[in-house]
Amino acid sequence: MTNPSSSRTERLQAALTLAFAPSLLQVQDDSARHAGHSGAQPGGQSHFNVLLVSAAFQGMNRVARSRAVHAALAAEFGPADRGGMHALSLTLRTPDEHAAFPG
Repeated sequence: MTNPSSSRTERLQAALTLAFAPSLLQVQDDSARHAGHSGAQPGGQSHFNVLLVSAAFQGMNRVARSRAVHAALAAEFGPADRGGMHALSLTLRTPDEHAAFPG
């Protein structure tokens, strides 16, 4: 499923879109803010923030949502020294939750 020639951002977007049919998806490479930290890679693509709004999360608690996203992105994780994704910050909401969220 992963295409090593595409950027990790593109691969994350593709995998999450396929798995969750989101109404809103924002994937941000936050690696530059973590330069020099454990797991940071010289070329970046190791630390990501994701905002994912999907009806697929209806009836799921926070842990189940997170597990579902981690399962969909399993191919991207692995040892940092081999190019694996090191950190993933998730904001996971249903459309109703997102509509009610201030800001």
